[in-house]
Amino acid sequence: MSDPPARTGGTDGPAWFGPARTAGLLGPAAAVEALAAALRAGPDPEDCPPRTAVSVPGGELLLMPAARGPYAGVKIAGVAPGNPGRGLPRITGGYLLLDGPTLRPLALLDGPALTALRTPAVSALAVRHLTPAGRPLRLVLFGSGPQAYGHLDALLAVRPLARAVVVARDPAGAGELAAYARGLGVPARTGGPGDVAGADLVVCCTSAREPLFDGGLVRADATVVAVGSHEPTARETDTGLVRRSAVYVESRAAALAEAGDLLIPLAQGAIGPGHIAGTLADLVAGRAPAAGARGCPQLFKSVGAAWEDLAVAVAVFRAAGTSSAT
Repeated sequence: MSDPPARTGGTDGPAWFGPARTAGLLGPAAAVEALAAALRAGPDPEDCPPRTAVSVPGGELLLMPAARGPYAGVKIAGVAPGNPGRGLPRITGGYLLLDGPTLRPLALLDGPALTALRTPAVSALAVRHLTPAGRPLRLVLFGSGPQAYGHLDALLAVRPLARAVVVARDPAGAGELAAYARGLGVPARTGGPGDVAGADLVVCCTSAREPLFDGGLVRADATVVAVGSHEPTARETDTGLVRRSAVYVESRAAALAEAGDLLIPLAQGAIGPGHIAGTLADLVAGRAPAAGARGCPQLFKSVGAAWEDLAVAVAVFRAAGTSSAT
């Protein structure tokens, strides 16, 4: 079912961008560029307001505000672990885009659709800087939900893929995603955790709370992206991989508050707070070593940030031909 026509955010109230409209107005490549432009222009992601999380009977409510220049915005997201069993999405919510100077509501975007666009674009931007250009990558993709599909699309916007191996708890879901990849021209099959040994790129998009694979299998010239968790007690990668990797994050402050992939090894004494090699902003600005120059795996750990939602929401809004002007 298609979305109703979007209003323009004038006196009739904010424009509405439902799932189909949000996805249709901005493709993965444009979302990647919106994030890169936001980082080049500032502000420093370290200064972004932290995410507020509130436990509720159905799961968790997340509040993510941000402001920059002519725009401000806030995402209210619900994480309902029991929803998939009800046939409903695990992630719910919406994004309210505001005029920066007046805080007048301009647009309301479907929250899951925005997240499904934003998170893969963040990963793809990191991959663009952490992997060599021109060489098709052998991908192992953990997960078979919306984020896994979004990551496949976004990765293809920045790098060619030689093949894809899908690893998921649901064999049917893994098979469907592999078939989707083949439909995009990528040779693909289902597989298991051991397939990371032959991967150039490993991407984890799951709700796992324990490591998905043996980090010792990851080659020294491989890149790993982990996006599935923003909780201090949950992780997708093991301590051994984190210890031997050059680690990049969106923000040191956010990672050291929320990223279980790093906080668990930190609590174990396996790494120190200074183990983080750099940030996404460092990669975009060219302040990090060239791809593969470190001689060890590269790990990008994403927890999500409010500035990212704002950057992509503004890009969607502008793509519709709307404006922040009154």
